[in-house]
Amino acid sequence: MADINRLKVVLVEKKRTNKWLAEQLGKDPATVSKWCTNTSQPDLQTLTKIAFLLGVEVRNLINKNANIYESSEAIQ
Repeated sequence: MADINRLKVVLVEKKRTNKWLAEQLGKDPATVSKWCTNTSQPDLQTLTKIAFLLGVEVRNLINKNANIYESSEAIQ
C-alpha cells in the first residue's frame, strides 16, 4: 500500500509518540500504529483532530507524492 499519510513523520517532528496520540484520541495504540504504517487510514474527522493535537494543518498530514495514485490498487 502506498504511503498516503505522513503521520509517522509528523509525530517524530513534533516529538510525540503513537502511544501519546492514542491516549489523546481515546483509540487503541494498535489502531494508531496501523495509521503510522499506512496499513489503514484515519477518517477525515479523526485526521482533523490529529492535526489540531499536533498543531499542524491537515494537509501537512497527507503525502503529496503523485506516485500514490499510480498503484494498481488506485480507483479508476
